[in-house]
Amino acid sequence: MAEHGSSARVLATMSAAALAALGATAPIARPAAAESPALLQCQGTETVAYRPGVLLRPRNIRITTSGRFGSCADGQGAVTGGSYEERFTIFAGCDDLLDGFHARRTFRWSTGDASVVDATGSSTALAGQIITTISGRVVQGRFLGRTAIQTITVPQPSAVRCLTMGLTSATGATTLSVT
Repeated sequence: MAEHGSSARVLATMSAAALAALGATAPIARPAAAESPALLQCQGTETVAYRPGVLLRPRNIRITTSGRFGSCADGQGAVTGGSYEERFTIFAGCDDLLDGFHARRTFRWSTGDASVVDATGSSTALAGQIITTISGRVVQGRFLGRTAIQTITVPQPSAVRCLTMGLTSATGATTLSVT
């Protein structure tokens, strides 16, 4: 049996040498590597400002959203951080802040380029926090054609604040994955 194993090794070595002599290369078997589930993972903070403050009764509110990713990791080690900023006006009150929405969000990367995501989002109030999930496809720039999912968690406004001076700002954690 040992001789059969030796013959097989000699034959394999001779076959590889013959292929190399002919200019061909034999595929090298490599162990399967665990693939990363995401091309990009980021963590950071988002701040939202409401002017005038959001009250219980709906009215036009100017919203400024500013996000910073202080920590990002991509498969190539190129993107180390990022940011986004948006300004828009909505007609809303404290009870309307959880409505679903559709938007385009531009993420600017530490590399100097950007990604534009065509996304939909929705929010849920849970345990004193508002959790917003935004998901969509990258339609322009870095990671074109990939899926982006962002989650933002901010404190839920109290009823007292909605009845008095209004909600004027909120800051919380945000994560972003591009797959």
